[in-house]
Formats: sequence, C-alpha cells, structure tokens
Amino acid sequence: MDQIKIGKYIAECRKNKNLTQMQLAEKLNITDRAVSKWERGKALPDSSIMLELCGLLGITVNDLLCGEEVDMENNNQKNEQLLLDMAKELENKNKIIWSTMWVIMIVSITALIAGLFVVRFFIPEGVWQLVAILALCVVFLIPCFYALKLEVSVGAYKCKNCGHEIVPTYTQALNAMHMGTTRYLKCPKCNKRTWCKKVLKK
Repeated sequence: MDQIKIGKYIAECRKNKNLTQMQLAEKLNITDRAVSKWERGKALPDSSIMLELCGLLGITVNDLLCGEEVDMENNNQKNEQLLLDMAKELENKNKIIWSTMWVIMIVSITALIAGLFVVRFFIPEGVWQLVAILALCVVFLIPCFYALKLEVSVGAYKCKNCGHEIVPTYTQALNAMHMGTTRYLKCPKCNKRTWCKKVLKK
C-alpha cells in the first residue's frame, strides 16, 4: 500500500467535504495531529475507525486503501492486488519483528556473559560480587521478557500432533517450557500438550 497516495486521497476527500483537519478529527474523537500524519503519509488510519472515516468522507474502504476511487469494473482486480499487498506488508513486518527479537536476545546474552566476566575478575569474592551477579541477571531478564512479547506477536506455534497453529497469550507462552522458540503448549484442537515449533506464517 502506498501511504503517500492514501494520505493525499484522504486530504482531497476531506477538502471536498469542506472539513478542516480539526473538524474531521473531532468527528472521529482523535487529534488533528493523527489526521495530519495520515495526510502526510506517515501513518494509516486505525482499523477501528476506518469505516467511520470512510462514511464521513463518502468513500469505500477499498477506495481508501487504494488511494483512489475504484470503479466496479476494476474492483475485483484491485481487491486481489490489495490483499496481496497487505499480506506482503504483514510478512515484511513479521520478519522485522522476528529479526529484532533475535538481535535483542543476542545482545542481551553477550552483555550478560561480558558482565559476568567483569564481575568474576574485577570484583572481589563476597557480598558485593553476589549482588552484582544478581543485578546482572535481573537486567538480563528485562529484554528477555520484551523479546518473548515480540516472539508471541508474530506467526503461530504449530502443534506437532495435529498440525493446528496455536496463537497463545503472552502468559501462556511465558509459563510454557521451551527450547529456543519451540514451546510445550496445549493444543486447543486435539487437547494434547506437545512441543510446538514457531512458524512465522499463520
């Protein structure tokens, strides 16, 4: 999807309705800054207000996401292209999130090992060494929790027993035993606990 094109189309439709950014924002119960971001192509309208926005502008959701008025003859072709674009965009975002998760984990583990090395050789044995080790472990856990949140937010976990793709809550994933990104989860379809491998595509 072309955010710049969509933004220009929103601005054009808003002006055609003789609405200012502030007036449109008030009708949608959002800030005029959000409308400005849409129109500059910096962000897309949230899905929760997309229908209401289209109603106010007198356009369809398909028109909005294409950034132009779509005639009925080309509607199916545009829909197919739009779905392909959205799927590709989602896949790219998932890859970025996945890569970010691994970067966080690698940096955290490297920092932990370096920190333990420093503590072991530069802080004398005793209470302060123990305190430093505990502090390092606590600091290490913070990015780990965030990395897990990123892991859960993309893709699914594939049940080894029936092949069903599970999307657990953060708590379920946190409490499950794991080996890397493979987690021991209960499948809602076959009702069995198995080692479920992470797959990026749902």
